[in-house]
Amino acid sequence: MSERTTAEHAGPLGLVRYASRVGGQGPTAGRTGRRWRALVWVIPGLALVLVFVYYPLVLNFWYSASKLNLFTGELSFVGLDNYTRMANDPVFWRSLVNNVLYAGISVVFQVFFALVLAAVIESQVKSGRWRAALRSIYFLPSAMSLTVTGLLFSFIYQPEGGLLNGILDAVGLDHLQQAWLGNSSTAMLAIIAMSQWQGFGYSTLLFAVAIQRIPNEIYEAASIDGVGPFRQIFTVTIPLIREMTGLMMIVTMSGAFQVFNEVMVMTSGGPDNSTHVLGTWLYRSGFVKNDFGYAAAIAVVIFVITLALAIVQVRYTSRKRVVW
Repeated sequence: MSERTTAEHAGPLGLVRYASRVGGQGPTAGRTGRRWRALVWVIPGLALVLVFVYYPLVLNFWYSASKLNLFTGELSFVGLDNYTRMANDPVFWRSLVNNVLYAGISVVFQVFFALVLAAVIESQVKSGRWRAALRSIYFLPSAMSLTVTGLLFSFIYQPEGGLLNGILDAVGLDHLQQAWLGNSSTAMLAIIAMSQWQGFGYSTLLFAVAIQRIPNEIYEAASIDGVGPFRQIFTVTIPLIREMTGLMMIVTMSGAFQVFNEVMVMTSGGPDNSTHVLGTWLYRSGFVKNDFGYAAAIAVVIFVITLALAIVQVRYTSRKRVVW
């Protein structure tokens, strides 16, 4: 007699026990198989992340407390000496100030101004062709490499024959002409201006995509309530893309503390170390001065700053999440 027949003779209670026993075996086995299949796909990627991200990160913390000569392999533990030197290093503090200045200006232009421009394009330009054309025009500088853009602006900033000084001379402002990259008071601002020109369009395009996701019914309801087009930008559009704004804040500020190519191409940290940022000072300390322990300590500072900024922004945006 089969197990099912025995269960049938046992009445309803026997059938319930049989069904729970047989039904419990199938789904459990299926779930276990799915877990193992998922692990087969996850483990290789996890191994790569552990080997190439987290292991170097932990190793960098160790190097930051050591005196390391990467070319000879000599390694000696020095404790917090590298951090003490950093606290007394005027170039490090100048680099940090430049990064903070870079971050502040980038937030203003690549987040707030880009957001307003995207909102104006999407809400005020009625022609779809014109909207697409404007998006392409603003995005075009972002398609250029940083090296090419840096060289281009180096020519623009040339004191003799440069485009910027030529324009100033043409409009009667020749007294403002100067060596933009050769003057320590203007060199960093010149580099930041180049960076904003290149990154502004990319931010605008991302905001435009976020705005397109807002249902038209919300704008129609706002219009019925008497809210004008420009007021809708600040009362409807900006609040509803708060998550994208938070993401752009994280990306922009984290990127500002990882700046490297722009400075290396245009000034290499000069004149008189006035345009160094943390990334270029890290490079110079490690690969030029062969002081990799100190360079690792600078890398730790960059990591801590960017991690703290990301945590703050993620917590803020998660509390202000918008659902429609």
